[in-house]
Amino acid sequence: MSEEKLIKVTPDELHELINNKLQAAGLPEIQAAETANHLVYADLCGVHSHGAVRVEYYSERINKGGITLEPAVKFEKTGESSGVFHGDNAQGQYIANLALEPAIKMAKESGVAVVGVSKCGHTGTLSYYLRKIAEAGLVGMAMTQSDPMAVPFGGAEVYYGTNPIGFGAPSATETPLIFDMATTVQAWGKILDARSKGREIPAAWAVDENGQPTTDPHAVRGLVPIAGPKGYGLMMMVDILSGVLLNLPFGKHVSSMYHDLHAGRNLGQLYIILDPARFGDADTFKEHITQTMDELNAIEPAAGFTSVRYPGQGSNERYERNKSEGVEIPESIINYLKSDVIHNDSYEGLSPFAN
Repeated sequence: MSEEKLIKVTPDELHELINNKLQAAGLPEIQAAETANHLVYADLCGVHSHGAVRVEYYSERINKGGITLEPAVKFEKTGESSGVFHGDNAQGQYIANLALEPAIKMAKESGVAVVGVSKCGHTGTLSYYLRKIAEAGLVGMAMTQSDPMAVPFGGAEVYYGTNPIGFGAPSATETPLIFDMATTVQAWGKILDARSKGREIPAAWAVDENGQPTTDPHAVRGLVPIAGPKGYGLMMMVDILSGVLLNLPFGKHVSSMYHDLHAGRNLGQLYIILDPARFGDADTFKEHITQTMDELNAIEPAAGFTSVRYPGQGSNERYERNKSEGVEIPESIINYLKSDVIHNDSYEGLSPFAN
């Protein structure tokens, strides 16, 4: 399997290319710009599975009417510390980012905010939202449901999605502590990234149509939960809190990314946000977060390791480096973004495990 050539571009260049393509597909400027912000951020962090590789899929869904272009969004406050942001199946990144505003405001006013995001499209990498929460001086958790593509522990058929969950906290420096993970060994987007670059995947990531481990990203028919029954339990929890709790489709009933690109996906997401000042001294909290990060780095590494890193450190470092040095994107993706092609009608009706 030959690897594809990578092209280095600046963040501004990549943002312009993505923004232009999404607007050409029909997405209003404000939604296109925010989606581009998110996708560029993901690529800068090295999370290419949630970056520019997604643009053609989004463009096809937008172009076919599966995104509400003029949504009737509404924040419904259901209690002093709870609420639901109704997204009307608009572009996921735009809606999830918009929902942060009342959620952060509520957390600052009452000390705690639990806000559900109801009916939106794919929202991308959770660390984007967690970084904004941390930058507001708050502690946050975020979780979201996704396509059924993971086999439950002991099962031979998919039921849950990769159902990611993440955590973020401010530190005493400009670098927040952010942890974002799928409840499968790897996110589905990592499979897409391997496909786009012509690379094999580790055998522990996924199984083929016979339920056997595979290294071919094109042969994947099911993802594997992290740590067996423990990951299985976590993905169930995420599905309940971001789907069942909001009276949305859940488990195997969650809409497929590719089944019908003319219809909204009705996905759910949940934010849990805390103000550390309501539980102790906020400055002390931040200092202790920084101390935690430093102490983890100072731990003597085990044989075969060169250092101990805190969760999310690699993404933090790539983000800072790539902001100034530029980011490498597969040549085929750059060529598509520069072309006049809106989409190649490549996705609708395909399996959840389509490219």
